[in-house]
Amino acid sequence: MDKELVVKVKRLRGELNISISELSDKSGVSRTTLSDIFNEKRKRMNRKTISKLNDWLLTEEKE
Repeated sequence: MDKELVVKVKRLRGELNISISELSDKSGVSRTTLSDIFNEKRKRMNRKTISKLNDWLLTEEKE
């Protein structure tokens, strides 16, 4: 799993004070998948998930 990506998403999610559900709505990644990633229940992410989280990071960091 791309640990650096997870750390960045967690950091920005905290800064924006948004819930996993809100992040799910904004990123297009399911709430269950996000919860599993943040709780380290998943060892790997598929390419679509990585792409969606990267897109969300880029969008939020621009604002």
